[in-house]
Parts: sequence; C-alpha cells; structure tokens
Amino acid sequence: MTATKDTFFKPGKVEAHDKASTTDHTARAIIAAEVTARDKKTEMLKALRMQREAEAPSEAEAKPAKRTTKKATTKSV
Repeated sequence: MTATKDTFFKPGKVEAHDKASTTDHTARAIIAAEVTARDKKTEMLKALRMQREAEAPSEAEAKPAKRTTKKATTKSV
C-alpha cells in the first residue's frame, strides 16, 4: 500500500444537505425494516392464534358452571 494523503486525511468537507440526505435515507431504511419485522411477527402470531382456536373446543358451546350458594350459619350464644 502506498502512502498518499487520501489514506491519512479525510476527504473534503461534506455538505450539510448531503449529510442530512444520508441520515434521512438511513433512518427511513431502519424504520421500514422495523415495520416489515413487526408485520411479519403479527402475521405469525395471528396464524398461531387461529390454529389454536381451531384446535381447542369452543368455550361458547360449553355451559357455564352453576353457582352454588353457601347457607348462612348462625351462631347462637
């Protein structure tokens, strides 16, 4: 490797517009990746929930348990 000024020093000053554009592009890419991951996770969880509901017996069909009341006991003194 030959020693040149480009390998030791940073190139010229970057304009603010270019820097802002790069930051904006990177931020939008990160946000898009997060949205894609969230949508993929939501679809997976929805599919699992639908599968579980299909396999499990419906609770709406089962009759609710009857409530029993305790008889009040009176203590005489």
